[in-house]
Amino acid sequence: MCVGHGQRLTTIGGGTEVERAWTRIRVSLRESAGARLFDQWLKPIELLTDSDADSVRLALPSQFMADWVRSHYADRLLLEFRAHLPQVRGVGIETRVAGAQPTVLTAEPAPVAVAVPARPPAPRPQLDERLCFDRFVVAASNKVAVNAARALAEPGSPRFSPLFIHSTTGLGKTHLMHAIGHSFLLGQPDATVLFMSAERFMYDFVAAVRVRDTFAFKQRLRAADLLMIDDLQFIAGKDSTQEEFFHTINEIMAAGKRLVISADRCPQALDGVEARILSRLGIGLVADIKAPDLDLRRAVLDRKMADLQAEVPLPVLDLLAGRITGSIRELEGALNRITAYAQLTGDAIDLDFAVATLGDALRGQQRRVTIDEIQKLVSQHFELKPLDLISARRARAVARPRQIAMYLAKRLTTRSLPEIGRKFGGRDHSTVIHAVRKVEQLRDTDREIDSAVRVLLRELEG
Repeated sequence: MCVGHGQRLTTIGGGTEVERAWTRIRVSLRESAGARLFDQWLKPIELLTDSDADSVRLALPSQFMADWVRSHYADRLLLEFRAHLPQVRGVGIETRVAGAQPTVLTAEPAPVAVAVPARPPAPRPQLDERLCFDRFVVAASNKVAVNAARALAEPGSPRFSPLFIHSTTGLGKTHLMHAIGHSFLLGQPDATVLFMSAERFMYDFVAAVRVRDTFAFKQRLRAADLLMIDDLQFIAGKDSTQEEFFHTINEIMAAGKRLVISADRCPQALDGVEARILSRLGIGLVADIKAPDLDLRRAVLDRKMADLQAEVPLPVLDLLAGRITGSIRELEGALNRITAYAQLTGDAIDLDFAVATLGDALRGQQRRVTIDEIQKLVSQHFELKPLDLISARRARAVARPRQIAMYLAKRLTTRSLPEIGRKFGGRDHSTVIHAVRKVEQLRDTDREIDSAVRVLLRELEG
């Protein structure tokens, strides 16, 4: 049952403890997300009461906002609460609407994969019911990946395993992994399916080491009939995590079970991931998802419109499909934003309304700049090796170009501060913040630094 507006959480270690933690978490979120994103999406989050002593409930004023926060920040919120209050096992994100049910993200992988006779069956994995094959729009850019995903989910002995799916963010990797899980369970209802991000894999492994219970962690993963790990690039450079990951996938593959891995680039380009892991991944099938063409983007909008209780004129849909070219997630997000704003304001949706609502998202859709491109160009400009920028070297000849590269990454990409830090040798988000502020100061006082930044900006934005 949904809790009413204004109630406070009091069941975990006393209300003041949780509220103090939430205050610190809000500060951290504002710092990492930036003022604009925080004010629009995260500031309205309210802490609510919860009947369980190990769960936190957060509420937002609309279903649209709750869905967005759940999609983009569920994992982060759970990790933040666990960092401050280890007894928290789940975070629910809901709306302040009577009858709404919270979606709870648990701190442990689900399902529990150890099958024990005479006990209740393991709970179903947390797969999004909306993310199935029937709802995935197929085109030439993703056809190989979709067909491979369908094949892996078929009953009987798998024709190949592992399946490695790679693409830039927002093109459907995670959707396909959820779809594989749904389809596999339809054919084998009693099977154990485990889906988790590489970040969650690392977090749970470290937690198991801390409490000296790695055996249970290993058993949960290795007993899965289908194991899916999302965003493998996160464990790059994490030696102990990679050691456990290697043994886990070895056990899964040796047992003839199914393994699906996703990442933001192909295996050969995963710097910081051990060669023996990449070798194992290369045994199966590698499939990429390319950037969507205009026809696919338009088809995605048509599919999305079927889910929305709103009418959007064809010229507006054509505008979105023509301008937002990089990510399916951004495209769907733009349509969600237009329809939500129209419902909130009562305005009619037309071209002027779309342009006014989306603003920067429609201004030319500048060429997407990646952190890899930034690192390559900065290293060339300062006559360094790209590896220098992610190394531990602190000499000014390396540290200053590294700070400039971080500054450019924050300015020209949509990556979060923690993501940028990870791309620069696993550094903390606070290091990125310091780098950005330092370069901003230097641009005001050091003509040479300012000139170098201007040259790099022109090359990257050109």
